This record gives sequence, C-alpha cells and structure tokens, in this order.
Amino acid sequence: MARALYDRVVEQARAPVFYRDLGVPDTLDGRFDAIVLHATLVIRRLQRAANPLAERGQALFDTLVDDMDRSLREMGAGDLGVAPRVKRMAQGFYGRFDAYGRALDGEGDLCDALARNLYGTVATPDPRALELMAAYVRREAERLDSMPDDAFQGTAQVFGDPPAVGAEVGGAVD
Repeated sequence: MARALYDRVVEQARAPVFYRDLGVPDTLDGRFDAIVLHATLVIRRLQRAANPLAERGQALFDTLVDDMDRSLREMGAGDLGVAPRVKRMAQGFYGRFDAYGRALDGEGDLCDALARNLYGTVATPDPRALELMAAYVRREAERLDSMPDDAFQGTAQVFGDPPAVGAEVGGAVD
C-alpha cells in the first residue's frame, strides 16, 4: 500500500509543469525536493488520521528512503557512500517537512520555505512562479485534508491537477 501511495507522490512530483513552467530545478536535487514536497503533503495528512493511516505515513517515508537508497546505488554510489548520503537526505526531509508544515499551519511563510528548499539551488526564483507554487501547495494541502481516510487506500489518485500556468511564467501554457 505504501508503495502505491509513493508512486502517486512521484507521479505528481514529475509533472513537467513544475520544471518547465515553474522553474523547479530539473536536477537530481530539484526532483528530490519535488518528491519531498509532495510526500510531505500526504504524510502530514496521514498523521492527522486514525492510527492505521498515521502508520501508513511512516511506511510512505520508509518507502521514500528506500527509493533514495536504490537510486543512489543505481547511479553508482559505492556501498560506503550510500548510508551517509541517505542519512543527509532523510535529515533534509525532516527539515523540509517541518518548514512546510509550520508554513501551512500559519507559523511561517510558505513562499520563503519553498524558496529555501524547493528552489534552493536557484539564485532568485521567479516571484510569480513562487506565488503560483505556494498557491498550489496550499490548495493541495486543503484538498488532502478534506479527503476521507479511505481515499488513501490502494492506488486511488490523491492529488489534483498540477497548476496550470499561463504565458506570464516560463513562456509555456499547460
């Protein structure tokens, strides 16, 4: 079950609009951060549910870590180098999870959290893209919060459509 949910997270995080139109870096780090952002939204929702779903949040996190481990090994990282890198990635997840969660709970600025994390390798993210991304994240957090617990069973779609972006950002239109 966690794998099916993780697949939904990765599928959404890979939507071309994030990279092509919203300026998320199309790099290993940028793709990792897009997955972390979407996993954060789902795990945050699962933690607010009854115990079996809260446990599924942990299983989703574990699946993410396992996938990062596998990906690093496929890219040729040696056995000795994988564990420290996965540990740094897990720590990065927790920091981002905290920053996004606080911002969504009104205890921080979501645009600042996105600029530091999702756009961390971009010198200055496009302000309009950042605003559109923050609106999308808020919309998805609200959408996930309104979903019944049974929506997180199996392979059901958990995310709405990625943001539609006009020509004012990135030059392309979805």
